[in-house]
Amino acid sequence: MAARRQDRNIALALVGVVFGMGGLAYASVPLYQLFCQVTGYGGTTQRADAAPVPADAIDRFITIRFDANVGGTMPWHFKPVQREIRVRVGEQAIAFYEATNPTARPIKGSATFNVTPDKAGIYFAKVDCFCFTEQVLAAGESVRMPVTFFVEPSVMQDRGMNDVTTITLSYTFFEHKMDAGELKKYQTSQAGPAVGRVN
Repeated sequence: MAARRQDRNIALALVGVVFGMGGLAYASVPLYQLFCQVTGYGGTTQRADAAPVPADAIDRFITIRFDANVGGTMPWHFKPVQREIRVRVGEQAIAFYEATNPTARPIKGSATFNVTPDKAGIYFAKVDCFCFTEQVLAAGESVRMPVTFFVEPSVMQDRGMNDVTTITLSYTFFEHKMDAGELKKYQTSQAGPAVGRVN
């Protein structure tokens, strides 16, 4: 009898371990994302509600370069409209990327992003960005998509950033499957959530 109780307790403990490991695996992605956002690890950028007031802008300039890629089987043509711009630390700026869907079907995608050098991630903040939401382009459609950003004034207190004169902002667009209902709805409306459509 005692042996059966012991076997049952061991079995319950093993089931608990399996569910616990499953829970940790499920939580690991958002926890890792949170860690990256807080620390800027791997060049992860920050998100801000607004840029500092203009008076907080500092008389130090940083060149922001723009990079664009597509991943996996994504067939879009994707590129920055401008190759680089020079911005003052603490001053809000806007840049544009252009995407074209050359296929005969609507395609949904989302963009991953980072900056280099990696150590600049914690100081690079986006106020608004096409990368915050999924984008859908109709067959043959082109869009111009904005990103609004600034470099945090606190960068001035980090001696490790004294050598940084250029930051590269890089995006990679990946395709997402559209289910039948979503595809039908989009084909009927011919109006997706993408912004800045180019005629």
